[in-house]
Amino acid sequence: MRIICFIIALTLLFPVKTFAHELPDLGDVSQATITPHEERQIGLQIMHQIRSDPSYLDDPEIASYLNGLGHKLISHSTEASPGQSFEFFALQDSTINAFALPGGFMGFNSGLIIAAQSESELAAVMAHEIAHVTQKHLARMISGQKYTMLASLAALAIAILASRSNPQAGQAIIAASQATAIQSQLNFTRRHEKEADRVGFNILIAAGFDPQGMAAFFERLQKASRFYENGAPSYLRTHPLTYERIADIQNRTHEIAYRQVPDSIDFLLVRAKLRALIGKSSDAVSQFRLRLEDKRYSNEAVERYGYILALLRDKKNKEANEQLILLYSLIEKDAASGAHLNNHQLGRTIHIEQKGLQAGAMIETLAASVKLANGLLDEALNIYRSALRIYPQHKALIHGYANAMLENGQVDSALEFINRELQFHINDIQLYQLQARAYSMQDKAMLKHRAQAEVYIRQGFYDAAIEQLKIALRHDNGDFYQLSSIEARLRQIQLLAEELKE
Repeated sequence: MRIICFIIALTLLFPVKTFAHELPDLGDVSQATITPHEERQIGLQIMHQIRSDPSYLDDPEIASYLNGLGHKLISHSTEASPGQSFEFFALQDSTINAFALPGGFMGFNSGLIIAAQSESELAAVMAHEIAHVTQKHLARMISGQKYTMLASLAALAIAILASRSNPQAGQAIIAASQATAIQSQLNFTRRHEKEADRVGFNILIAAGFDPQGMAAFFERLQKASRFYENGAPSYLRTHPLTYERIADIQNRTHEIAYRQVPDSIDFLLVRAKLRALIGKSSDAVSQFRLRLEDKRYSNEAVERYGYILALLRDKKNKEANEQLILLYSLIEKDAASGAHLNNHQLGRTIHIEQKGLQAGAMIETLAASVKLANGLLDEALNIYRSALRIYPQHKALIHGYANAMLENGQVDSALEFINRELQFHINDIQLYQLQARAYSMQDKAMLKHRAQAEVYIRQGFYDAAIEQLKIALRHDNGDFYQLSSIEARLRQIQLLAEELKE
């Protein structure tokens, strides 16, 4: 009940949009009401609800790509506030949707990423969402229609939580609350959408993407909505789309000289990875196999990458290893002929020079995973070591290497590696989880519970973190410095938890 009351309190300040099951958008408010730090803390509290949902995609490679693309766009925005934090994440949901939360958090459904037929289309949606945040649309909407909207949002907050345990009850509340909110907000929201189109369009151009991506994606959504049995795609229900808006975007596009912008390999690999993760694993395997047999692909290496991921997911490890050999052979053939995959070489430990690209690291991470699945631990460790010399910041490689060492019983080496990486990645939840596992293998209970507390802190579960720190102190099997550090951390988190409750 405390969580429900807290979420209702949040909705009195912020609107929400949809994740997984039509999550409405909790937007930001004017800084006259709340400070950026407070807004960030509220966003973190909402995020810990989202992270606990099965649809949350806790994948460092997908997150890295989305954040790289998002921050590239933000760097070309003249409206973003200096020092404002943004974090982009994905949800495993086939519906086409995206949403923003307070504190700069933005979510993108896998269905939307897969539906984008080019990187410029995905960038267009992202630029549009960024514009909603930088223009403070939701704050203006609250101030203009305060009482009706806040009552509806409070009901929506209860519905979100109720739908997790009782979907039918939750949907009933959603239907009732949306009916009153949508009618009173529609015209105002359309003005916001047009402004977000204009600002997002300028961001898109400044960042070097194809401006036709925005009109193309929205026009395809508009046409597709005619064939949906249950109404428009989720994105259209939260972002009213009109022919006038599409025409306005097209007119802006016609004023700019045409330029072809190739998709990055990162974009293609991430889409292939998402396609490998959706639906039944056997169906994903069949779909990739058929496309390869019929040569229905734009990039064979990318298609084989997705095929190998699907095979691993379907526990066809031997066949995945055979396909990995074919993938390496294809890459070496392209390199020998001077060919490039969309102007960027993919290869075994080939460094991709352009900042932000992670394609080579994704290939190496996949290769190591295939070797591990086939029990070839030494080969996997060698791949990790070689790849990390070239891609030292790639989190999937970092996590995979630490996990492989623990699997091989190399606990001391794993801990040394994990502790060193935590100096550079102080908010990496998976590293703390691996650290807790390593300390458990060493029977160091106090340090294990301290590490688990750090996991909970970064997930927003402060009560659980406090309990872990108290358990750590009860074990009392560390030195004076470690005990003092845990006591200080406990006081710090207790104070933070009290402030949030207030």
